[in-house]
Amino acid sequence: MDGDGMPGEKRPLLGPTQRSHGPVVQGGRRRAACAAVLLVEMLERAAFFGISSNLVLYLNSKNLNWDGEEASRAALVFLGASYLLSPIGGWLADVYLGRYTTIITSLLIYLVASCLLPITAFPDGRNSFCGEMPLYIIQPSCSDKGCLESHNPYCAPTMYGGLLLLALGISSFKANLTSFGADQVMDLGRDATRRFFNWFYWSINLGAVLSLVVVAFIQQNISFLVGYIIPVACVGLALLVFICATPTFITKPPTGSQVSSMLKLAFQRCCPGWCSRCLVRASQDADGLPARWSPSSHSHREDVTNFRVLVRILPVMLSLVPYWMVYFQMQSTYVLQGLHLQIPHIFQTHSDNGNNSDTLSQDSGNYRFPEAWLLLANVVVVLILVPLKDRVLDPFLQRRKLLPSLLKKMALGMFFGFASVIVAGILETKRLQYIHRNETVAQQIGQDEYFAAPVYIWWQIPQYLLIGISEIFASIPGLEFAYSEAPRSMQGAIMGIFYFLSGVGSFLGSGLVALLSLPAGGWLHCPRDYGNINNCRMDLYFFLLAGIQAATILLFLWITSIYERSAPPPPPTCRHCAGKDGG
Repeated sequence: MDGDGMPGEKRPLLGPTQRSHGPVVQGGRRRAACAAVLLVEMLERAAFFGISSNLVLYLNSKNLNWDGEEASRAALVFLGASYLLSPIGGWLADVYLGRYTTIITSLLIYLVASCLLPITAFPDGRNSFCGEMPLYIIQPSCSDKGCLESHNPYCAPTMYGGLLLLALGISSFKANLTSFGADQVMDLGRDATRRFFNWFYWSINLGAVLSLVVVAFIQQNISFLVGYIIPVACVGLALLVFICATPTFITKPPTGSQVSSMLKLAFQRCCPGWCSRCLVRASQDADGLPARWSPSSHSHREDVTNFRVLVRILPVMLSLVPYWMVYFQMQSTYVLQGLHLQIPHIFQTHSDNGNNSDTLSQDSGNYRFPEAWLLLANVVVVLILVPLKDRVLDPFLQRRKLLPSLLKKMALGMFFGFASVIVAGILETKRLQYIHRNETVAQQIGQDEYFAAPVYIWWQIPQYLLIGISEIFASIPGLEFAYSEAPRSMQGAIMGIFYFLSGVGSFLGSGLVALLSLPAGGWLHCPRDYGNINNCRMDLYFFLLAGIQAATILLFLWITSIYERSAPPPPPTCRHCAGKDGG
């Protein structure tokens, strides 16, 4: 690739003034820019996991007293919105602000919105934003017919509004930093881009480890107030690092997005009938377009060519939606399941006062293993396997021309996601067997009591490991596919669409939880089990997700076979490249 100039242009991406400094200085600044991007991503992910990993526990705690289904649904809505709003940030960057300015703006929104959680974590702040907690929420009214259900969760408008504003900042940042980082190495070739995405994903999981080890422990065992101040500090530090690294960055002004023109092209060809064949007619060939459409035949052909690419890659990206439904369970229903498994103490000090260990106060030095630490099984496998894959496995397969395409990697990742939710369903079935025999363990998590099955939480590790492996084969190649297959003028928008579809998966998972929580026989409807899930059938929910994912894997294989057959032939000057790795 030759950068953003005309074909064959050799202008350095760092600008003409850098030519005199030589390749050493240019390479040093490029490495510094990449290092800054990776550091900012690590800090932002530390903040994100600090906010999301214990969100179910926070909403379910005595601070807000939401029941388990409500807390899980809110977590899925927040996670979904964190991805669903990404096209807005991508489009703004492409058309108006540029990626650099959009990232700065997103971090400012992120910083302001993240202050809501520590504010609502102490009584005065909570009362100021939410008012007094109603008595029927503090002490739910239960009878033989069940608990009172005709109330909305306490502080729901404030929490949902703040979480959606926070999601806007997160999603806009996410849609642009990935492409912005890839811009720093894009002129070095496909291999450099692939390696950047591997290490970018590695930095994501390093930030998750730092957050989960420290922040999750503080939130569960010490204080949600302190635990939610740390993510605010991480976002502020990320903003500072990004601003300080500005001189090293390759920045590009907004060049406009052809998404709008292509939509106009599609409507121009098919309106006023809004017929379904407009996409096909718009992408069949570049000739015969109305003369009034554009002053330049070059723009006609460019619009149609890019639209043809968009029509080809969208089915591939859409078929990943059920995978995201499974993926986001690890920060919602997997957490809820873990709270109802036996969680051991850590840092325990023995007391001779005869009190049961499950009712010892935190002041005595008895802390339970943070449930969110199970996410470490997911992130550690990514931290180990990404460098191994980048340094050893991929070069080994590439030398022997056995490196699978991006699409084959994505299919393999979907299979591991399917395996994860199957394992979760089997574990939940076993847990419910103990519950139905009235074999429960009362355990104190923070200030809240849960009735758990006498099955240790370590049995959740396999499902988290399988999700981690699925990320390596589905999410990382998916990011590379979206970036590398997108036309240059649409990269921000296409990356936004990729994250948008991730959010669609989370919202569909949330919608499925809401549907299965309806009073008319819903598997997740258990009003007499206030704050617990022991009278629910979450195992059937997991198996339903597994069935959806299995069907989608077959659909994905069919779509990718069509995609590969319809790939345009390589240009004559690049016939020798046809055998190289690609999507």
